[in-house]
Amino acid sequence: MSPSSERSVRAVCLFCGARDGARPEYVRAAQEFGAALARAGVNLVFGGGTIGIMGAASRAAKDAGGRAIGVIPKSLLEREGGRPGEPDLHVVDTMHERKALMHELSDAFVVLPGGLGTYEEFFEILTWRQLGIHDKPIVVVDVEGYYGPLRDIVAHGVTEGFVSDTDHDLCVIVDTVDEALAVLGIAR
Repeated sequence: MSPSSERSVRAVCLFCGARDGARPEYVRAAQEFGAALARAGVNLVFGGGTIGIMGAASRAAKDAGGRAIGVIPKSLLEREGGRPGEPDLHVVDTMHERKALMHELSDAFVVLPGGLGTYEEFFEILTWRQLGIHDKPIVVVDVEGYYGPLRDIVAHGVTEGFVSDTDHDLCVIVDTVDEALAVLGIAR
């Protein structure tokens, strides 16, 4: 049964980079994702910054008439280009508050390419699912093979007895934005 058949997705949290990355496909995927959510009437929840592929996704959602709800800690306002005073920007005190509010505002999670912060956000939300804190869908978009090493490390964890076969199924890894939208039951 697909995650979308169990619940309606009204808001999707996007974890991704505050940099553009080395390939233009990363920015294009973020723009495609943000615009597709807007066209489907689904809110984008994101890290609140205006830079990198995070900023590209939020601009695309807004440009397509959608809503982009940002959540950013005070300490990252300048670094990530957060704009205090924007109606859909929540400024919080800590990274823990950021992640908790993003979780609360979202019905599902999508991961696009990003760095250490993206990895940390992904693994925390995945662990929360493993522990039963939530049962919201998690979809990783392996743009241009970016998450190939992630697939390898999880498989290695299974082989070495630290990750169970059932834990392996806590998220879905797909290759394209279209596949991610389909997993979530969001019409393009």
